[in-house]
Amino acid sequence: MNCPLRGADFSEIRRRDGWSMPLGILREAVIDALVHVDYSQRGAPIRIAFFDDRIEIENPGILLPGMTIDHMLQGVSKIRNHVIARVFRELKLIEQWGSGVRRMFREAEEQGLPAPEIAEVGMRMRFVVQLAEPLTIQEGRGHVAVEVTPQIERLIRAILGEMTREELQAAMKLQDRKSFRELYLAPALAESFIEMTIPDKPRSSKQEYHLARKGTRILLEWQEGGNGE
Repeated sequence: MNCPLRGADFSEIRRRDGWSMPLGILREAVIDALVHVDYSQRGAPIRIAFFDDRIEIENPGILLPGMTIDHMLQGVSKIRNHVIARVFRELKLIEQWGSGVRRMFREAEEQGLPAPEIAEVGMRMRFVVQLAEPLTIQEGRGHVAVEVTPQIERLIRAILGEMTREELQAAMKLQDRKSFRELYLAPALAESFIEMTIPDKPRSSKQEYHLARKGTRILLEWQEGGNGE
């Protein structure tokens, strides 16, 4: 990312430095991910991804039985990792159980930002935090045209969040596993359009795939250029 994350306000006599990302909301989202991560999902780390207009924080583990996203918004909380939660509480990183989500939404409203997004994606929870100002992510010194085969383009358009090989083949209505791997999956991985969720174990039965930054960027270019489906 070739962009400033700090800015300055010269509207008053003294310069005031500030961040272009909502640090309070980001802090709460990261703490929530650490406290509620499902550590039984080995090889599935917490991920923080930076985009032009947002930051996405994902942790392994869906909501515990009986919990919904609406419950989270109302301040209801079920603790998955009691020891970690107690340590965070003693360090004063958590003020009150269930208060973090409501605090994120309140801070977003006070800053005039879109409300954070919370969703279950596969077996993971995703928090989407909007930036105060869009940032420009640049690759090198200028825009470089990217050649995409029809097969890779079709794969990029088919991926929604994180998907297994079987889910991708079903979404693309492709039955031949070898053909899919050789013509679609392997080239997209080699060109860094998509990434594995468990790169250290490429043959894992829990392996899933998602768009890499390069794939996300080119998909957005297609959509902005009116080339979307």
